[in-house]
Amino acid sequence: MAAIITALGPGALDKLLPKGDARKTEELEEDDNDEPDETLLERLWGLTELFPERIRSGPCGATFDLPFVAQKMYRFFRAALWFGTTSFMILALPVVFETEKLQMEQQQQLQQRQILLGPNIGLSGGMPGALPSLPGKI
Repeated sequence: MAAIITALGPGALDKLLPKGDARKTEELEEDDNDEPDETLLERLWGLTELFPERIRSGPCGATFDLPFVAQKMYRFFRAALWFGTTSFMILALPVVFETEKLQMEQQQQLQQRQILLGPNIGLSGGMPGALPSLPGKI
């Protein structure tokens, strides 16, 4: 900014800024010079001091533990899959097979009724051995 002011001349700043603002710009220039120059990396490294040492060293230590954690997760999911599969086979599959067997038996009985008594009796679920009702009479 100082190079621009010197290039424009000594009275150019007074012409550009309204009165009373010249003193504020000088204070701002002085404040900028008080801060030491830092790179972004230095500033980020300084922010790490906000956290305790245990947390700062955590991510580096976690990368070394990654194969160990992956192996533990693999073993856990393998055991959970085994437990879930065997529990389903022991508890749920017998129920499914029995309901399917019951439905098959009901269908066979319905087919036998249709063959013996005719299609109307088998579908209506009438009593086997009962006489069919006559149409038109109540």
